[in-house]
Amino acid sequence: MRVRYLLVALLAIPLADAAFLLYVAAEIITPVQTVALVVLTGLLGMLLVRAEGRHTLRAVQRKLAAGEVPTGEVLDGALLIAAGAFLLTPGLVTDALGFLLALPPTRYPIREALRRYVVVPYLDNQAEGFVTGNVWTAGFPNADAGDGSGTGADGARRVDFGGGSSSAGDDVVDVDFEEVDDDSERER
Repeated sequence: MRVRYLLVALLAIPLADAAFLLYVAAEIITPVQTVALVVLTGLLGMLLVRAEGRHTLRAVQRKLAAGEVPTGEVLDGALLIAAGAFLLTPGLVTDALGFLLALPPTRYPIREALRRYVVVPYLDNQAEGFVTGNVWTAGFPNADAGDGSGTGADGARRVDFGGGSSSAGDDVVDVDFEEVDDDSERER
């Protein structure tokens, strides 16, 4: 369902960009001035992204030298890559989005929202709750839910090791051991 909204947004941005460019070229300034404005915003944006990228790279190096993890700086780098892509795309709407991602005062809230609603839930899902500390300390999760999750009503976990259908006798392996005399072993 979220992919549908992403596709709509990916189609809506170029359409809004083209419509706004036509409006600006027809009603506000001339078409030549509109092209010059698009080129100028693209060039200024790329200079800004380049400067911010250098600043972010120095911040990453400082954090690594101090032995810290540069999570915020890595997110800033990803947002600057997206800003560069928006600024390279001709149009005024994409340039505005690129400037929002490139300027530090507007990039910080976007970075924090991205961390809170995308990065932390993803990492928490991958690490089974260890990122936020939402882990099970006793028993099994969903022990009383008879939803086929592998746990019974008594809380005991049932594990199938790939043997197909499981019954009580499938879990027992009968192994015959043979006692070997040490002297006969040395003669061989």
